[in-house]
Amino acid sequence: MYDGQPQPGRNDECWCGSGRKYKKCHHDIDERLQALYEAGEEVPQRSLLKTAADIEGVRRSAAVNIGALDYVAERIGPGVTTADIDRWVHDYTVEHGAIPAPLDYEGFPKSVCTSVDEVVCHGIPREDEVLKEGDIINVDCSTILDGYYSDSSRMFCIGDVPPEKADLVRVTKEAVEEGLKAVKPWGHLGDIGAAVNAYAQAHGYSVVREFGGHGIGIEFHEDPFVSFVTEPGTGPVLAPGLMFTIEPMINLGKPDIDMSDPNGWTVRTADGLPTAQWEVQLVITEDGYDLLSW
Repeated sequence: MYDGQPQPGRNDECWCGSGRKYKKCHHDIDERLQALYEAGEEVPQRSLLKTAADIEGVRRSAAVNIGALDYVAERIGPGVTTADIDRWVHDYTVEHGAIPAPLDYEGFPKSVCTSVDEVVCHGIPREDEVLKEGDIINVDCSTILDGYYSDSSRMFCIGDVPPEKADLVRVTKEAVEEGLKAVKPWGHLGDIGAAVNAYAQAHGYSVVREFGGHGIGIEFHEDPFVSFVTEPGTGPVLAPGLMFTIEPMINLGKPDIDMSDPNGWTVRTADGLPTAQWEVQLVITEDGYDLLSW
């Protein structure tokens, strides 16, 4: 088969572990992927295709993740520290029987990423970082529940923000929505990035190249990498069961980034201008997609 793994017989149990016969489960998808592979297309490994049980597990995890972000949304405002946000997310997550995925992930010291103004991603919450009127902040929340990973982030405008920041936040969210419109089963991953990039550029913004979305579900970060500076018709085929995030980082100025922070994590815009990011998690279905976390 296209991924180098054996193909079950039609009446054998499906490789996915559903307990169903192969012919009534993944046979048709595998046949289509095999044909696309032989035609020279890039196709996802079967190990990346989530089962119905996986999807329900992620959905339960995402319910906690969404709840944590809702909790933040109810409380965030001027005078709140990013350390406060970290405590809110940590406590909410643990109280709901889950684990904050960022905590101790490759040494990350906190339970959530808080990225203010010119911070592109991986901002580390601090007691001395106090949100003030006019700030914009991305709160990136990730959750593990019963071994399943969910991930999403939202932008928050703190009080009255300057129009150029408010517009950036709004257009970035709209760019994610444009990316979702480009999701078509058996289409290409590159279609999504192309739609996001075109929308951002049409509004005079630039898209970060070095960071993007990712596969997720059984692990925090899986293949494929989801770039938002792609061309239509490129990248892996969007096969049913493929699960990933759409999370463009869109800059008011140039796309260049600065990764020199001594903490080894925090990424900023090279020109010091504001940046924004929204993140959603979805899975490809036979007739579209299922939005799992937002």
